[in-house]
Amino acid sequence: MTAITKEKYDHYLDSLKFALYCISHPLDGFWDLTHEKRGTYAAANTILIATLLMRILKLRYTSFIFITVYWEDLNIFLYLASVVFPLCLWVVGNWGLTTLFDGKGRLGQVYMATCYALTPYPLFQLPLMIFSNFVTVEEAEFYSMVSAISLIYAAILIVVAMGQIHEYSAGKNLLFTVATLFAMLVMIFILMIFFSMISQGVSYFISLGKEFLFRL
Repeated sequence: MTAITKEKYDHYLDSLKFALYCISHPLDGFWDLTHEKRGTYAAANTILIATLLMRILKLRYTSFIFITVYWEDLNIFLYLASVVFPLCLWVVGNWGLTTLFDGKGRLGQVYMATCYALTPYPLFQLPLMIFSNFVTVEEAEFYSMVSAISLIYAAILIVVAMGQIHEYSAGKNLLFTVATLFAMLVMIFILMIFFSMISQGVSYFISLGKEFLFRL
């Protein structure tokens, strides 16, 4: 039992370390991630949690020169949802579209590859957060540039990852990247309509109940 547990733990560590290979050799890395089963959901979840944790740590430990936080107005769950919600929309939208057009990736693989592609964010932002406490306002441009690079790098890796797991050409992959972004907007619109209808329905029954109680 101990041997099996140790074997699973070692496999988890190997799959987590493989994220570094993916970000340095994205074409080979993301191909092997799913086709050679080098990635795991446990490692993908760890990278996502690290990204969310890094978002919180940045608020707390980044110098006030770069980030001003009004804690009394901050809803931490909504703040984290600003990462999780778009990620869910991306995964569902990309998988839904590519399934209709010969995409080879499954829903879980799209999620796994997307999470692995987020690796540059915590890797860049952690030292950058520490660095922010030792720089002056004049050096803020360097901070902003490196921070932007981490986001751009992650976005590029996500696009490359989708091309590899779906086995799409570069042109077709870019086309479906744009289509996925459009699908995300459509899903947001549909969700807004849905929750608006729910809200109106609840308000109607509440007013109906008040009217009934008033007449009693």
